[in-house]
Amino acid sequence: MPHFITEDCIMAGPCVDVCPVDCISEGDPMYVIDEDICIDCGACAEVCPADAVRVR
Repeated sequence: MPHFITEDCIMAGPCVDVCPVDCISEGDPMYVIDEDICIDCGACAEVCPADAVRVR
């Protein structure tokens, strides 16, 4: 299951840096994960300081 980012996102940015497939982009007002590209590795969830990344 791909991950998604909740409204708790504070746009700190470490999730973007660790994503191996570049599926996270800057949205408004939070980052967004492209679920068609996400490989469900969980790297983004591990580094999110706001605990805003969840599994669908």
